[in-house]
Formats: sequence, structure tokens, C-alpha cells
Amino acid sequence: MTTVDALYRLILHSWNSKDAAAFSELFAADGCVVGFDGSEISGREAIRHELAGIFADHETGRYVGIVREVRELDTGVALLRAVSGVIPAGASELDPALNAVQSLVARRVGGQWLVALYQNTPAAWHGRPEAVVALTRELAAQRPA
Repeated sequence: MTTVDALYRLILHSWNSKDAAAFSELFAADGCVVGFDGSEISGREAIRHELAGIFADHETGRYVGIVREVRELDTGVALLRAVSGVIPAGASELDPALNAVQSLVARRVGGQWLVALYQNTPAAWHGRPEAVVALTRELAAQRPA
């Protein structure tokens, strides 16, 4: 049985592998993604279709993530909070402008954890450049998923 932490790692790995089908299969049928730019994609099939287009048309960066917390909210419902960074395509270092705070709500369906909501929020931390530098350093110590 996949843990919620492992589910998050699979999301990052699927993105880094540019595997839209694997990424979307981690979601409940009615799951939702809220992207870094605020765009929303609802439904497993729509997620697969949208990501397949992104992967076909864009060189995407590689995610690095750190899980901050996993807590079960109720029987079969859990919240994961994480931070992430992106190494842009063709680069070898994280781009601090792409750091994010990520939230994932998962629910257990038939003994398997699936994503109900996955949200990226830019970690801009306006007026606190030292916080951006500290997070970027912490993320840089991780390996891409």
C-alpha cells in the first residue's frame, strides 16, 4: 500500500519523467490540480490530457521536493504539506523564482491513496529574500525525485 509521502514522491517522479499517464493515475477520478500560475485542471482524464500537451510542447524542469508534514485528517483522508523547487530544463541549479509551497489532499480509495487536490503556491516571500535563499539552499541539498 502506498503511503501519502510515497504518493507525493510518485507525483514528482512522474513529472520529472514527463509521464502524463503515470501522473494522472495517481489522482482520484475527480481529482484536481492547481498549478503554480493558478490554473486549475479537474478530473483524471483532463489532467492526463493537459500534461501530455505540456510535455509534448515544452521542455519542463525537474522538481525537487521536501515533505514538511503528513497528517491524517479523518479516516482515509490525509493532508501533505511540502516545499519544492525546480531545476529548469537545460540548467543545473534551482531557480529560486520557481520555489513553491505545495499542498496535497489524499483520500484512500479501495485501500489505495489517491490525490484529491494537489496545489502549488509560489514561495515568493515578498520582502524576505533571506527566506528564499534559505529554502533554495535546503532544496539544493535534495536530489530530484
